Amino acid sequence: MQRELLIPRPDWPKKMEEVGFSFHSIDGIYWDERACYHLTTGEVDMLESVTNELHQMCIDAAQRVIDRELFNQFAIPSEFVSVVVDSWNNDEPTLFGRFDLSWDGKSPPKLLEYNADTPTSLIEASVAQWYWLQDVKNGADQFNSIHERLITRWREISAEAGIQNIHMACAGESEEDVGNLDYMCDVATQAGLTPNFIDINQLGWDAVGKRFVDDRDNEIAALFKLYPWEWMTREAFGRNIASSSTKFFEPAWKMLLSNKAILPVLWEMFPDHPNLLPAFFTPQKFNGDFVKKPLLSREGANINIHAASGEVSTGGEYGEEGYVYQAHHPLPNFAVNGENNYMVVGSWIIGDEAAGIGIREDESPITKNTSRFLPHYFV
Repeated sequence: MQRELLIPRPDWPKKMEEVGFSFHSIDGIYWDERACYHLTTGEVDMLESVTNELHQMCIDAAQRVIDRELFNQFAIPSEFVSVVVDSWNNDEPTLFGRFDLSWDGKSPPKLLEYNADTPTSLIEASVAQWYWLQDVKNGADQFNSIHERLITRWREISAEAGIQNIHMACAGESEEDVGNLDYMCDVATQAGLTPNFIDINQLGWDAVGKRFVDDRDNEIAALFKLYPWEWMTREAFGRNIASSSTKFFEPAWKMLLSNKAILPVLWEMFPDHPNLLPAFFTPQKFNGDFVKKPLLSREGANINIHAASGEVSTGGEYGEEGYVYQAHHPLPNFAVNGENNYMVVGSWIIGDEAAGIGIREDESPITKNTSRFLPHYFV
């Protein structure tokens, strides 16, 4: 794997907007084609294999959590335990997820966390970097079948769950979430479904019919939500989820995998696995450097790196539910002219299959919502 410097296309903002990627410069530089990553076919095959294996390990870990009733460690509200268990036992279908991996192209990739419920950076990984490839590296290939596999997976879900119409919701004030949801609506349409975009605040409850409805009183039979389950459970409408017949995507059992409490469970089940880092519920297990992570933090918030070289931390409002402690595995730093470029690989899983990667960089060793997205290719 090599990092290559490039001259950006002069009209790249226009090209990004033409494919629906309107938030390409949110908070400054986000999409960044001043550089790209060049992988080999062997590296791509390895990332695909590792992602598939990690996904299956997480499925096994979810089964252990349910079998051993470890829900308190995950801070899942007691009234939602049955929702999670029923969702799992009913084998409710999953659409997608994204593993964040620390990988320098030499040693085995290490799992940092699994964004299993509301993964973002979707349109940039699926569409934006693919069109960049056609313009800049025409004739090369890319580890990226995200778009095609999303269409296929939505078709499978439609048949399996018996749905044709689906509501799609997010917090409407987030430009990034709206952009990702617009893209998902387009994908679902190509799969033959009829999506209906709503703000999560338009989700209502019909007490007589005991059903969720939108702002026009239409029943919400199926809901794709770019809105975390842990927020859903704490909303006023959350108390009605258990008694509703609405099918949710992602399903409630994904609460187990999107929670960082899954990391100690994985380490207990698969100790010394080459793609895992030691992880525990207490810091006393470590003799060396470690990272303190809230169970439910997002976008790099409230992360604390405790290392001999110094402590690095981010602010935020997370941590009330508890923390896990993971061995510190520094992100590779592709520094240029004294400027840090700490890189993390986001590896996508669609259904049960690896589907592609997106690469992000930051000047800090903690990846945040402002971290840059860089394209990649292989020959």
